[in-house]
Amino acid sequence: MLNFLEARQAGLDDPGRLRRAEATRRVLKLELNKDREVERIHSNGVNTLDIEPVEGRYMLSGGSDGIIVLYDLENFSRKVHYTCKAVCSVGRNHPDVHKYSVETVQWYPHDTGMFTSSSFDKTLKIWDTNTLQPADVFHFEGTVYSHHMSPVATKHCLIAVGTKGPKVQLCDLKSGSCSHILQGLYKIILFIIWYRTIILHYLHILQLVQPFLNSFLHKKSCYKQFCTCHRQEILAVSWSPRYEYILATASADSKVKLWDIRRASGCLITLDQHNGEKSKASSEAANTAHNGRVNGLCFTRDGLHLLTTGTDDRMRLWNSSSGENTLVNYGKVCNESRKGLKFTISHGCSPEFVFVPYGSTIAVYTVYSGELITMLRGHYNTVDCCVFQPNFQELYSGSRDCNILAWVPALREPLPDEDDEVVSHSQKNPAFQDAWSSSDEEG
Repeated sequence: MLNFLEARQAGLDDPGRLRRAEATRRVLKLELNKDREVERIHSNGVNTLDIEPVEGRYMLSGGSDGIIVLYDLENFSRKVHYTCKAVCSVGRNHPDVHKYSVETVQWYPHDTGMFTSSSFDKTLKIWDTNTLQPADVFHFEGTVYSHHMSPVATKHCLIAVGTKGPKVQLCDLKSGSCSHILQGLYKIILFIIWYRTIILHYLHILQLVQPFLNSFLHKKSCYKQFCTCHRQEILAVSWSPRYEYILATASADSKVKLWDIRRASGCLITLDQHNGEKSKASSEAANTAHNGRVNGLCFTRDGLHLLTTGTDDRMRLWNSSSGENTLVNYGKVCNESRKGLKFTISHGCSPEFVFVPYGSTIAVYTVYSGELITMLRGHYNTVDCCVFQPNFQELYSGSRDCNILAWVPALREPLPDEDDEVVSHSQKNPAFQDAWSSSDEEG
């Protein structure tokens, strides 16, 4: 540490190097804090957590009981042992409480005056934090698994929503509408096929058009380019922290897609775990990111890479620009969740770390090498979510045991001073002990 300070003072090192080194050290020393408790409010499992990015002080939690709780993480008592109290909550007695399990909560990225929540009751709600009343409610035809607001958007106010249907819903906060849908041109292709069959059967005059339609519909590459929609429910969505118009979606159809919402011709990339080199003899489907349901998405902080998790017990790292699988081997990452899995990535460290729920534990890996650093143990049941607090390098996790645990860096052990060494030496050596006595018998 002294070397970093001296190099920074002399101008030999980047000023951020000391910060990165200390942040990395703190993450490597994460342990369960037995002196800090988070007030237990949920009667069922905790599905989702989010810490507001403005101050890093307030945390939202959503549970399977439909309850939303807002916690204050600040320690005003200045005592070693303290409890993070619930400031307020949307409980079962609240008139606008979600009827079923809350799957995602998220703060508005630029202000703590608003947050959002989505639930299995097929709704997305926009909440006023001060009044704890919904400012707007979006209704959907199917179960809502996930939603996300862009952390960097300045030209749109869209919330991406993943539901039980194969379409990606985009809700506009400005207009209050949900008219934007990302589904590719698959339905247009089906319409053209149907239109061609009916018209050419009854109107022979359109036979002149048939060669053009045949060449359009039977070109394998053209069909693959336009048939870009998901086929099953969308379990996770995430906006890029680098480009405000880029959106990633993960589905139960084993596919992950990157979209540019300004384009009407379909998605940009469908991620392929084999990078286009799959053997023809392989039984695995083409253009799949995993061999099971993909239920987790997370961009790195710079937006250059994307991490995905699937029920094939694998986690993969992708180049978000080219869509290439970087082939980083994380080993087996146990994942039996039938819905979205919320994992998180560190910020300001070198290297960066990813925290992934792994059964009743949390696995900590290095992002770019895949090395397993440690397993954080403390929960008694399956962990479904975790969130990283970058200001103090702390981690919070929610589990089906109804508890929220705080993981904080272990304190440094104080180095012994010279005076302490002299005192301890004098206590151990009899030659330094005072043998004087006031007894007369002892001459």
